[in-house]
Amino acid sequence: MSNDSDLIKLYSGRILALAADIPHLGRLDSPDASVTRRSPLCGSSVTVDVQMEDGKLVAMGQDVKACALGQAAAAVTGAAALGASLETIQQGRDQLKAMLKGKGGTPEAPFDGFEVLTPAVDYKNRHASIMLSLEALAEAMETAQAG
Repeated sequence: MSNDSDLIKLYSGRILALAADIPHLGRLDSPDASVTRRSPLCGSSVTVDVQMEDGKLVAMGQDVKACALGQAAAAVTGAAALGASLETIQQGRDQLKAMLKGKGGTPEAPFDGFEVLTPAVDYKNRHASIMLSLEALAEAMETAQAG
């Protein structure tokens, strides 16, 4: 069972600052693909719109309705994603999932900003919310490339 100091560490000033400043917030007018992901455990949801060009992400929009951890994850995703290929996004997603499961370190650049969420490793009930933005982005990029 967690104590108050664990929760204070989990909701650090850095996490709260990220949550308050999410890049690419809002929807795109004419996306190549849009995906909404929802965490059934907590009800958090993220919708990601993407525009792709030559296999790279050139524009994205995010509609984020999530807890502070999910918002912070969306901020890290938004700050790192533009210009990335689908493979880079998938690698970041897989590395974040491994980090949260305690089976890997911080994701490699450009997603090394997820280091701020390492205190959440001990809070399995928060993992789905943290994964939403990268999972939605990867799925939207997959859909855009297939279309």
